[in-house]
Amino acid sequence: MLKLGGVEIPHNCGLLGHSDADVLLHAVTDAILGAAGHDDIGELFPDTDPQYRGADSSVFLAGALEIAAGQGLAVVNCDVTILAEKPKLAEHKQRIKEHLAMLLSVPAARVAIKAKTNEQMGFIGRGEGIVALAAVMLGDGTNC
Repeated sequence: MLKLGGVEIPHNCGLLGHSDADVLLHAVTDAILGAAGHDDIGELFPDTDPQYRGADSSVFLAGALEIAAGQGLAVVNCDVTILAEKPKLAEHKQRIKEHLAMLLSVPAARVAIKAKTNEQMGFIGRGEGIVALAAVMLGDGTNC
């Protein structure tokens, strides 16, 4: 089973990691932390800390949202691109979008999920991994 954006996607391979390895939620967490001027996910939630072994990645996302909220900031919008050769994600994008919007407390219309292949090039093309890239805009409530 593969987990992306907190959504379980049927697939013969999952991702390996200290937590549940939800690469999409990790990317969004890092985007929020970066937009708020903080360290990355590995600094704040280190894989050397046993409490995070097998953790649901939504815990890290909630932590990043809490840090941003402490600065008076909230997510305005979120844009994610997933690079994966397999599985094909077209039929799963809407569920991922809706779940991520719920986790971020924004309307689904403010979340974009795009999926691309790597045209069989490199480790992504060989099906050895998945990459997620995320951009997040934070606002102080006046533009949310």
